[in-house]
Amino acid sequence: MELRRTKAMGDHGSLIDALASVSEAELLDAIVALARPRHMFRQRAENRRAARYVAAALEERGYAVEIEGELGNVVATPRAAVDRPMILVGAHYDSVPDTPGADDNASGIAAMLACARALSRFEPALPVGFVAWNGEEDGLLGSVEFVARHRSQGGAPIAAVHVLEMVGYASHEPGSQRMPVPVPGAPDVGDFIGLLTNHRSNHLVELAAKQAEALVPELPVVGLKVYLGLEEWLPVLHRSDHAPFWKAKIPAMLWTDTAEFRNPNYHRPTDTPETLDYGFMRRVTQLVLATVTRQVRTG
Repeated sequence: MELRRTKAMGDHGSLIDALASVSEAELLDAIVALARPRHMFRQRAENRRAARYVAAALEERGYAVEIEGELGNVVATPRAAVDRPMILVGAHYDSVPDTPGADDNASGIAAMLACARALSRFEPALPVGFVAWNGEEDGLLGSVEFVARHRSQGGAPIAAVHVLEMVGYASHEPGSQRMPVPVPGAPDVGDFIGLLTNHRSNHLVELAAKQAEALVPELPVVGLKVYLGLEEWLPVLHRSDHAPFWKAKIPAMLWTDTAEFRNPNYHRPTDTPETLDYGFMRRVTQLVLATVTRQVRTG
């Protein structure tokens, strides 16, 4: 394994209009709307309400939207015909039972929706789709079904998937960060966005790091690149919706604030909107948008 880390390098480069349009207010609004217990079995009504909220938001942004299957994955694609492999940005919308799930994972959904809105205004014809999965908290059910459906129905080829899993909690206190596996030189301050890739997707860490240095220099990035199939021996690296794509040999990168390795409210009733850092989340959203746009342009 290799740790790829960036630090803020000064205010160089400029934000494009799409990045500047991302606001803390829109992120907060989405999180407040979603942050209610919404487990797919224990809180069925709220779970379905969350799916309808995400679907309506994506439709308002101009995408063609379907709620697929019994699990209710929300899938949004450009209305115009796409003749290139798709890049997907996705996040799960369910929560664990009886918890508001503001960071886990309303934050990922909010960032995804902000990216969709900015991209629809900036360059709506790009081959970028958005997916909100259900059932992540019950064995990644939604993303497993999505991958199986894609394989069986022969959907458009997928170039890469960016999975947003808890992207709203940050701390500047020493000792606020732990790592899921021992890595030499790992930071102990939880002020960065973590990126996790395997051998098919390690190039995405470099792409994101370069975009951070150029366009979002105030956001530290720590990328954990896994080589030689080592992820198969480390179950902790398979805990989110990137894992079914790795298994299907589709490049996927996990974006995360590292969950319980930083956030003390993980899977607790205290995972509420006021505990999140919306400046941090705005910068993460900007970086996702910049990375996806650059990936489309460079192939």
